[in-house]
Amino acid sequence: MSNQNLLSLDLSDTQLMAIDNALTELELQLSGLASMEADKRKSLARMGGKSEAFCRQALNVLEQNPQVVPPSLKVAEARADLDAIDQLRPRLQRLQRLTERAQDSETMLGSDVMNCALQGYALLKVAGKNQGLEGLRKELGSRFAKGPRVPAEPSPPGTGHPVPHLAHDPA
Repeated sequence: MSNQNLLSLDLSDTQLMAIDNALTELELQLSGLASMEADKRKSLARMGGKSEAFCRQALNVLEQNPQVVPPSLKVAEARADLDAIDQLRPRLQRLQRLTERAQDSETMLGSDVMNCALQGYALLKVAGKNQGLEGLRKELGSRFAKGPRVPAEPSPPGTGHPVPHLAHDPA
């Protein structure tokens, strides 16, 4: 048995309070951010890397030639949106890096816990029989369905992720 310890993380109450306060402040300062339904997100025109250069150039040309631009086109609003993207993007990149590190840390911590729990469960199967722990071991084992492993169910609508089934004893 190997003792896995990918990450140790101990956040003090002071740190947690500071983090919560910082998140509250971020939420307050970014209260103008929007959210949308997945269907709407899919239906919108996207400005990717290549199209961004086109958009920037088109706005420059339109701003330099206002005589050809009807008032209904709202070039100034598009410029303000582009400026907001330029302001938001570096902050979003920092948040994404932080989120990725937090998710990786959560995965590592969870793996450490799962590894210990599975090793402990295996010990209970062997050593727990003579210690009056068989009932507790069976209760722990009920987390894993009995019988052969069954394939994942089809994805629930809109998720794109199959539903896994654990139909075996982990040890």
